[in-house]
Amino acid sequence: MKKILGQVAWFVMVGCAAAATHWLVVVATVSALGTPPLMANVAGWLVAFVVSFAGHYTLTFRHQKAPLLQALRRFFMVSAAGFAINEVAYAWLLHATRIRYDILLALILLGIAVMTFFLGRFWAFRQRRT
Repeated sequence: MKKILGQVAWFVMVGCAAAATHWLVVVATVSALGTPPLMANVAGWLVAFVVSFAGHYTLTFRHQKAPLLQALRRFFMVSAAGFAINEVAYAWLLHATRIRYDILLALILLGIAVMTFFLGRFWAFRQRRT
């Protein structure tokens, strides 16, 4: 139980850092460059992926000892799936609601986190059985 609580704590810290990175890149790109929010969201995801993978590989799921390239490939698939859901939900909600783009993005990022934890723990960072 202590191990899982520690893992959840690291997941939350790394996830918050990655989500903050994602959100800040989007807001900065929209504000400074006038990029449409959906396009800025792609840039935010790519930068946040680096933060997320590095943190989860070295902190959150380090005890699972997955080979680096396997974990990178699998976590990229998890992250890309989460981003696809993120982008579809974001596009729909930008048109269907009057909620500000930055608030919507924050809500969506929180929603994707649970999926990412379980797929990361039970698949992406799991060491292959030999």
